[in-house]
Order: sequence, then structure tokens, then C-alpha cells
Amino acid sequence: MTNISVREQAVHLLRRGAANTEVGRRLGVPPGTVSWWKHEDLARHGTLPGRKHSTCPHCHGSELNRPAYSYLLGLYLGDGHILLPNEYRRTMSLQITCDDKWPGIMDSVEHAMRQVLTNNTPCRVRKAGCHDVKIYSNHLTCYFPQHGPGKKHDRLIALEPWQQEIVDAHPWEFLRGLIHSDGCRITNWATRTVKGVVRRHEYPRYFFTNTSTDIIRLFTETLDAVEVRWRASIPRPTGQVNVSVARKESVALMDAHIGPKH
Repeated sequence: MTNISVREQAVHLLRRGAANTEVGRRLGVPPGTVSWWKHEDLARHGTLPGRKHSTCPHCHGSELNRPAYSYLLGLYLGDGHILLPNEYRRTMSLQITCDDKWPGIMDSVEHAMRQVLTNNTPCRVRKAGCHDVKIYSNHLTCYFPQHGPGKKHDRLIALEPWQQEIVDAHPWEFLRGLIHSDGCRITNWATRTVKGVVRRHEYPRYFFTNTSTDIIRLFTETLDAVEVRWRASIPRPTGQVNVSVARKESVALMDAHIGPKH
């Protein structure tokens, strides 16, 4: 009798509709390994997400959901990257890493991907403490011409005129994408003594942290456009810069359009 490898057993179960986690539990294999086996099996049979006809607005003149794109652009610039085809994958993929603490953001990322690349299907790949939300398309560099070799902070990041036009029309979606990727809303506190009594004062503020001076500039210029006041820290030895929004009126604006991560 021919022995069936663990991988073959896993692929057989996946083809029958079993979830990655169930297959991993039954066979004693890490879920990430099962996800990779599933990816390779789909690629081998040409059924990876993104195999439908492209709706690229540049190559085919298709209509682009501009608000969703502005949000997705912010996500990409903040904490996303594009993987190019190689010997293991035949299609580009856009990957946004989402912390498991914020399932609502994970849903928002996937929803935006579906709205921008309407004929493509995103997927989620589990990692330790997070998920990579991914979508496959050979037109991703048309959507995000900022892609290039190396890290974003080591190369020029500038928006194309058509991208800037979209950000100008939908600035809050762009800011929300940046905050959802590399930002946060926190509650600070301070104490002061009033008539001999020490009182604690709490106040909310937003932070955005990035190493790319170009991305920091895009973030702060967009804040200026929506009349949000901000302050930037002196760059750390690592090159990271913190942009803080703490004034009451500006925080109220951010709350109205962005709000805490969820």
C-alpha cells in the first residue's frame, strides 16, 4: 500500500472544504504551513484568487471606487507591501498585516480590497498574533506605483497626480488608512495640584509613527488640508518620527472621521 504524505492528506482535506485550522489540528501541522500548501495547490491548478478578468482603471478604463482606494492607499503606505511573482507565485500580491487585537480593522481592510479590485478575492493568512490580509492581481503596481525595491523609507515616495487628486477629494479616508496601519488613539493623563489636592486629568490624542520622511509629509499635509493641528517629534536614532494630534478641537475632528481602532 502506498503511503500518503501529510501534505497530500492536507491537500485532500482542503479540496473537500475543510478549514486550514481544522486540517492543521487533525494532522498536527502549523496553520501557516497548511495555508502555504493550499496556496501552492491553488497556484498549480490556476485557481488562485485574482484569476478573473482585471478591472484595472489604467489598463482597461474600469471605474475606480475612489473613497475605498484612498483608504487602501493609506494602508499600503503605512504597513503594506507588494510581493512580485517568483518561482513560487505567478501573481503579484498586496499584503496588509493586521493585529488580531483589531478584528474590525481586518474587516475594513478586506472590504476595501473587494471594493477596489472588484473581480479579485482577498484572503487571510494567519501568523503569530496577526493575520496578513492579501489580494492577488497582476495590476497591483498600476494601483500602487510607489512600489519599488527595498524599504519605503529608503526610496522616494511621491503620489502620482491622479492619486493626489483622489486624496484631495477623500482626505479622511486616506488619513484613516494611515492611522489604521501605523497609528493609534490613546488616552494620556497628567496630574496637577489644585488647592492642595492632586487631581488626575485624562485626555485623548492620536499618534502616527513612520520612518519615511515622504510618508510623514503626506500625512501632515493631509492633516493641514482638513485643518487638524499636529506636532512632530524630533527623529529618533532609528529615523522614526511621531506625529501627535492632541488639541481638543483637532482630536474631536479625528474622532468624528476616524475614531479608535476596533
